Amino acid sequence: MTDPHSTDSTPHGPVAAQHRHVEPGSASPERHVSVVIVGAGFAGLGTAIRLLQEGHRDLLILERADEVGGTWRDNAYPGCACDVPSRLYSFSFAPNPTWSRRFAPQEEIERYLKRCVDTYGLTPRLRLGCELQRATWDPRRLRWELETSTGPLSAGLVVMAQGPLSEPVVPSLPGLEGFTGEVFHSARWRRDLDLSAKRVGVIGTGASAVQFIPHLQRTSRHVTVFQRTPSWIAPRQDRPVPAWQRRLFQLAPPVQRMARGWEYMVREATLPALLGNRAMAALGRREALAHLHRQVKDPELRSQLTPDYALGCKRVLLSDDYYPALVQPNVRVVTDPIASVGPDAVHTAPGDGPQAPPGGAAPADAVHPVDVLILGTGFRVTDASYARRIIGGDGRSLREVWQGSPQAYLGTTVAGFPNLFLMAGPNTGVGHTSLIYMIESQINYLISALRLMRRRSLGAVDVRTKTQHAYNAELQNRMAPTVWAAGGCSGWYQDRTGRVTTIWPAPTWGFRRRTRAIDPIDYMLTASRDAPDRHVSGGPDRVDAGEAQPGS
Repeated sequence: MTDPHSTDSTPHGPVAAQHRHVEPGSASPERHVSVVIVGAGFAGLGTAIRLLQEGHRDLLILERADEVGGTWRDNAYPGCACDVPSRLYSFSFAPNPTWSRRFAPQEEIERYLKRCVDTYGLTPRLRLGCELQRATWDPRRLRWELETSTGPLSAGLVVMAQGPLSEPVVPSLPGLEGFTGEVFHSARWRRDLDLSAKRVGVIGTGASAVQFIPHLQRTSRHVTVFQRTPSWIAPRQDRPVPAWQRRLFQLAPPVQRMARGWEYMVREATLPALLGNRAMAALGRREALAHLHRQVKDPELRSQLTPDYALGCKRVLLSDDYYPALVQPNVRVVTDPIASVGPDAVHTAPGDGPQAPPGGAAPADAVHPVDVLILGTGFRVTDASYARRIIGGDGRSLREVWQGSPQAYLGTTVAGFPNLFLMAGPNTGVGHTSLIYMIESQINYLISALRLMRRRSLGAVDVRTKTQHAYNAELQNRMAPTVWAAGGCSGWYQDRTGRVTTIWPAPTWGFRRRTRAIDPIDYMLTASRDAPDRHVSGGPDRVDAGEAQPGS
């Protein structure tokens, strides 16, 4: 399905033809685009589809890779799958009735995104192999000047949709550069390597490692798991979706929407356990501990795998085969900290906790021979490199403004950076449901802003500093009693100052309500350069982006 509107974007503002229009694919250095979207994963593709449906044809999607898919293109390790029920893991406007399992595997999600590109006619607006190197706001011309790996561009409005899980973290370990075997991050999986005769070391035990370690146990000679902090793990209970159900969803879309809505409500009902409800949190903790006791009989190993922080403080993982993999004779869990990496081994120093997995205790200053090192060490979330490349009107970068603690208004706009919209920005993450719901809420907000700009002939909108500060103060107050702030752990939910700047600390329907329409009072409004009346005031009109169904 291509875009359903025949009109171009809007008559004024950043989506107006204030500059010579050049068709997608042109190499002209004078190219101006009304809207540039950075990233071609769920956030970028969803934004492009909705804008096309609104009639905004003059847009371009920049993607540094050679294919679309975002994190579901990059993370193709064995066993990779979503940990959100597949009923919730699609666009509300493009439901997928053919998911094969309750938790969709990576390859199906990647195919779904590619199908969306074809269905909605996005290919002409994709610029693959094009990396954004720098974006600078020009306050005189009211536009963003972009430097990309394929040449310069300018844009009236920029949407940063590169996603929070796009930059792998490589730990700084003494001697790592001198390791003579293969080293790779799980997001850069080496499928060309035969591991059957290899001793594999895995650094990290987060969401990715929990999925690929069972595969390594079955296919490698030996696996040494270097665990810094154990995770809370709950039963996954994955299962195939029956053929009759897939057929029913295809023939009766309203039934699928009802199933999606029900799944959404069930997930929201678990949120109080994360917001400070001790009774509900205790239930979740008991379930996770029972799962551990059923699958790990050795008391010493079980002690190693038991977290000492509140359930939910770090991401709760889902797995039915991780614990069984760890008790196999060819797997060893090491909890002492890594001191250094040698040419063919990992050296650990004595730690505070017990160190004895099946196979015997690892001695102090132990040497663990490995042929291959796999890094399951996560991603740069609160210190993403794109913040260095976005330069506001005063010459400062987002990184300089944030100073290690990202803040935005509604996770979407940042004071001093006009016409910049962040998808999955600060404090939009969720620990219990689908991020796609939050992204679609932000897209609604973006559309509302574009309608306001059209209505008032605006060239720029810039959130007021006091509005942003008040909003973030409110967020941190609401965050204080939650498990993410008071659960006794540290992790990627927190920035380097200790503030939780990744998670939304309330029901997601509240975020949907707050992003339903932009309020002009919250913004400094600048008229378009060619507007007949250059004076613009912030009035009370709110521009609604439309109704949204629960769970959409």
